[in-house]
Amino acid sequence: MKTKFLILIAMGVSVMGYSQKNEIKDAEKALKGGDAAAAKTALEAAASTIDAADERVQAQYYAVKGNVYSDLAQKGDETAFQPAIDAYNKVISVEEASGKEKYTTVAKQKLAQITGDLVNAAVEDNNNQKFKEAAAKLYMSYKLSPADTIYLYYAASSAVNGQDYDNALSYYNELKEMGYDGSGVTYTAVNIETGEVETMDKATRDLYVKANTHKDPNEERSPSKKPEIVKNIALIYQQLGDNEKALAAYSDARAENPDDVNLVLGEANLHYSMGDKENFKKLMAKASEMAPDNPDLLYNIGVINMEQGNLEDARDAYKKTLAIDPGYINALLNLSTTYVNEGNGLIDEMNALGSSKADIAKYDELKGKKDSLFKEGATVLENAVKTNPDNQSILSQLKNIYGALGDTENFMRIKKLLGE
Repeated sequence: MKTKFLILIAMGVSVMGYSQKNEIKDAEKALKGGDAAAAKTALEAAASTIDAADERVQAQYYAVKGNVYSDLAQKGDETAFQPAIDAYNKVISVEEASGKEKYTTVAKQKLAQITGDLVNAAVEDNNNQKFKEAAAKLYMSYKLSPADTIYLYYAASSAVNGQDYDNALSYYNELKEMGYDGSGVTYTAVNIETGEVETMDKATRDLYVKANTHKDPNEERSPSKKPEIVKNIALIYQQLGDNEKALAAYSDARAENPDDVNLVLGEANLHYSMGDKENFKKLMAKASEMAPDNPDLLYNIGVINMEQGNLEDARDAYKKTLAIDPGYINALLNLSTTYVNEGNGLIDEMNALGSSKADIAKYDELKGKKDSLFKEGATVLENAVKTNPDNQSILSQLKNIYGALGDTENFMRIKKLLGE
């Protein structure tokens, strides 16, 4: 009886193996006929028992499965990329363990092809503003080809654009931990026949120039991306509300790039949001010292102070900006706005007053102060109009101020200048 039982088991395994081979053949036949869905169904019938098959059958099964899912991915099924990758990797691991390679070379070629397909699909996703999808594909590309760390960098950038901050942070931290630099040299030359600038490796470029098919060889050095990476880590931690990690990241970022004044401004803003006004002021002063003649920096200092409600400090920064660059339109607009905002800040106090004689007197006093601030804001813009007579932003803001003042004459004058 024992012998018969063993024979029955052996027969069962034989039938199982025969059935798997038929299902794999059916899948191959369907795939050759262009019916990837039918091929997928045929493979699913063998899936539950494939791990019990011998290595040759397993390798064949996973090779066909990779081909099926790769075909589905190329036809637009984006969920098929990962199963195709997993299947080809399984081919390689099964044959590596058995010591017999039949499908491994093709599997590796297919994985390289999928890497290219993923990158191309990610570029299309980015063009269509499908940033999260692009980030996922670029990360898969990086995992397939770890030597191409640029894919991980692009995955992080796409994740930020898609506001997927958790994954962006994970990718940036991975880049930081591996010491990713990203700097390099791009070699170009002009194709004499087409007149187009072409990028290639140095040896090819030099050969083409020597052969007189190309001219004007050039080398462009791209800077290290380390400062950007550590800066973005800090900004993301801040965005996620993890202030302590954000401060530590700013410390790393500033150590990496001590001359980046925007890092100082970012850390200053973080301290302010944490209620640490002392460090905020210190860092703002440091930023001013780092680039005292930089109008963009001074303007940014004004913006940050304005956002924090420090109107006097903002006003001072905008005036310094304009002293360096009198035509800085945004600084002119924001300088005017500091006066309007201060005036608007008096309105609630005015509305809270009663009808007593003292309250009426106080109301008149506050209204006079408000109107005076509005007029100061208008004066800034009137001076700006002299050198920027057609600037729509200046004229629109000026019209709104005169409207708030009830100055009909000037309101109509500016409307006419706007062509309304």
